[in-house]
Amino acid sequence: MSIEDEMTAIDSLYREIGRSEWARLTAGIPNPLTETEVVQLRGIGDRLDLTEVREVYLPLSRLLSTYAENTKRLGAETATFLGEPDSTTPFVVAVAGSVAVGKSTIARLLRELMSRWPGTPRVELVTTDGFLYSNAELERRGLMGRKGFPESYDRRALVSFLTEVKSGAAEVRAPFYSHVRYDIVPDAHVTVRRPDVVIVEGLNVLSPPPTPNDVAVSDLFDFSIYVDADEADIAQWYVDRFLALRRGAFSNPNSFFRVFAELSDEEAVTTALGYWNDINLPNLRENVAPTRHRATLVLKKAAAHAVETVRLRKL
Repeated sequence: MSIEDEMTAIDSLYREIGRSEWARLTAGIPNPLTETEVVQLRGIGDRLDLTEVREVYLPLSRLLSTYAENTKRLGAETATFLGEPDSTTPFVVAVAGSVAVGKSTIARLLRELMSRWPGTPRVELVTTDGFLYSNAELERRGLMGRKGFPESYDRRALVSFLTEVKSGAAEVRAPFYSHVRYDIVPDAHVTVRRPDVVIVEGLNVLSPPPTPNDVAVSDLFDFSIYVDADEADIAQWYVDRFLALRRGAFSNPNSFFRVFAELSDEEAVTTALGYWNDINLPNLRENVAPTRHRATLVLKKAAAHAVETVRLRKL
C-alpha cells in the first residue's frame, strides 16, 4: 500500500463535519461564558470570541462531557459485573498541536466549559511544559537548541504521572514550568486531586513510544484532540505572538527573553522567523504533525484562527 493509499484509509476512519453543521449540535443552549471570561482565557495572538465559543467549543465540551459521563458509567457497570467497589478514575483528555496554533487557549477554554456541564464539574488542566528537563539538564545533554522536541521531555516522569492519575491516586503532583523564567521552578508543583476530568496539553503528547516495549503517553488518554492549521498560517501566528510578547511579557525584568524587548519590528520579525525555521517548523514536521492521525478529533483552523472543520474518529 502506498503512503497516499494509507492516508486515504486513515481518513476513512473519520467523519468530517463542517462548521455550520457542528454549531447546530448545541443550538439553543446558552453560552455559559461572558465576553470578559473569554478575553481572560484568550492567549496572545488568538482571536477567540463569543461566536467561536458558541459554535465550536460549546459543542466540543458537550461531546467530551458525554464521553466522560459514559466512560464513568461503563466503569461503574464493569465494577458491578465483577462484584467490586466502583473505582472509576479521571477521564483524561489530550490537546496536541504545533507551537502558536492556540492549543493552550483551547485547553483552558475546555476546562471552563466542561466544568459547567453537570456530569463533569471538577476539571483540572496540566501542561507538559512541566515535564521538560530543566535548562541546566538540557544544557548538560546538549539539547537547549531542541527544547520542545520529544527528547527534551522527561517522558518517564510524564508517563508515571498519568499512570498514577489513571490508577485513581488520591493526589498526584506535576512539576511547574514558568514561561517567564523559561524553566522549571524548583519545589513548585501542580496538584491533581482525582477530578472528573484531567486535560493534558502539549506538543508531543500523541507521539508513539520510543521503543515497542515502552508505554506511549497516548496509551493513557481517553480522548485526544489535535489542533491543525496550514504551516504558513502557524508561522504568521508565531511571528505575531513574538511581536506581542516583545511589547509585553519580554519587557518584564525577570523574563528569560528580556534581551528581545528592545528589538525593532524588523529585527523582531527576523528573530522570530529564525526560531520558527530552525526549531519549531522542523519539530512540527518531524514530530508533531505526523501524530495527527492518532487523535480522536481534529480541529482544522483557517487563517483567522477560526475553526472551519471538525474531524471525529468513528466509533
